[in-house]
Amino acid sequence: MITTPLDSAVLNSKEQYVFYHKMVDFVLKELIIGIQQKQLLSQQELMVFKQYSDLLLYSIEAMRVKYMYDEEDNMKVDLTNSGFPNYLEFRYLYNDLELRNQYLDKLVDTTVLKEQFLDTLLRKKESIKKTDLFKASSIIYYTSVEKKYIFNRFVQGKILEGPENANYDYVTSWSFYDVSHNRPFICYMYFNYDGKNAINDKEKIYQTLLESADREMSLDTMAYNIDRKLPEIQPKHIKRIDLGPLHNVFAKDEYEITHAILKGIADKNISLESYAISLKIDEVFSGDTFKEGGFFSKQTMQKWSDVIEQKYLFAPHRIIQLLYNQVPRALDNLAKEPIQMADLKIDKI
Repeated sequence: MITTPLDSAVLNSKEQYVFYHKMVDFVLKELIIGIQQKQLLSQQELMVFKQYSDLLLYSIEAMRVKYMYDEEDNMKVDLTNSGFPNYLEFRYLYNDLELRNQYLDKLVDTTVLKEQFLDTLLRKKESIKKTDLFKASSIIYYTSVEKKYIFNRFVQGKILEGPENANYDYVTSWSFYDVSHNRPFICYMYFNYDGKNAINDKEKIYQTLLESADREMSLDTMAYNIDRKLPEIQPKHIKRIDLGPLHNVFAKDEYEITHAILKGIADKNISLESYAISLKIDEVFSGDTFKEGGFFSKQTMQKWSDVIEQKYLFAPHRIIQLLYNQVPRALDNLAKEPIQMADLKIDKI
């Protein structure tokens, strides 16, 4: 994918960032509700999806605090194929927190800062300078944000034993933030294991997933890579959720859905808060096996089904109506009718 300046765009004002953060927070929380109501995931998968979504929301909130009163720098957003922050923003968070103690040593003492604020507000009757507000937000950022809750480029979930009557022995999950799309992906793998115990051998399995499944690729290729690198694993079913893009007033992509929303906003037929979010679920299932390798090093591999692709769109009722009127063919390939979400109501920018 070709990288453009819009993959790391800066919004026009701090007010727009306030608007943007409220939208992303609202949409992700509504998305969880929509997935649950339409039963697109099992209860266990939904629980995992919520956990990864919480990491994503926590990270974006940390970015909001980090840049709140920073006049020199702003959060970079991918407006082309994502709607989410550029992947480097997550790396910056992680790097900041690696150096937390060094930054804390340079920050103003909170007691001194409080006294300055009280003196400015109560005695001088003046507004607090933005430079001082930036100092306060920096203190909050470096003292309250925890590295373990950051949505890193690759986040590994636990290995759990399958239920007694299942056709698999174990299930695990992982997520990654793809650097070419600037979008989060969440994956699930149901598998058997020829070793003694998959949970005891978890580090070896985790390393295989990190090396083989840490970026967007054809799902059957991902399944083959995992199967080849760790012969003890027998994957039975792999599912991957592609979260996004977010279609909204800030987007500058080529999607028909985005352009219909932007035109509706420009014509004042829909509000500035209008949005839709796309979501795709890909799945593959194992079937027969085959032998691969030389005479002395043959390995039994899984044969995989064709990738099952299911596309979904979530949007408020008014936006769904608009899309059916303006770009009905853009909705033809959805696995279900567009799924209704609540309207977003926030102060205008």
